[in-house]
Amino acid sequence: MSHAVLLAPVVALVLWTFVMWTWLYATRIPAIRRQRIRLDPSQTKEEFNAQIPPQARWKADNYNHLHEQPTLFYAIALTLAQLGANDTATAALAWAYVALRVVHSLVQASSNVIMRRFALFVAASAVLFALTLRAAVLLLAG
Repeated sequence: MSHAVLLAPVVALVLWTFVMWTWLYATRIPAIRRQRIRLDPSQTKEEFNAQIPPQARWKADNYNHLHEQPTLFYAIALTLAQLGANDTATAALAWAYVALRVVHSLVQASSNVIMRRFALFVAASAVLFALTLRAAVLLLAG
């Protein structure tokens, strides 16, 4: 296997982030128009968000979440690729992380059931931790 085995999940998650970006604006702009929300630069983010219907806000919240913990995934996946960790188990963990984040997005953007989201977040975090331990072992052994 080549280093691309770990780069593919990285690219996939970035592409998914753009899917959520599209969904965010496909729902937010119509909501702003429907609610006749004034775009006031002196308004705080909280004041603006309070005017957006929750179903539209959930997409934006998820888009923001895709810029939080996944940045650690990008860093560790690129580190593992650089270390030559191109084995099937590492690739499976990377794809599992991406799949869990996609499902997390779908739950948050559609129904936003918090306990379901939390379970997915914990599962994704455990996978990310396993990837991080894999990188630590390779660094210590190398």
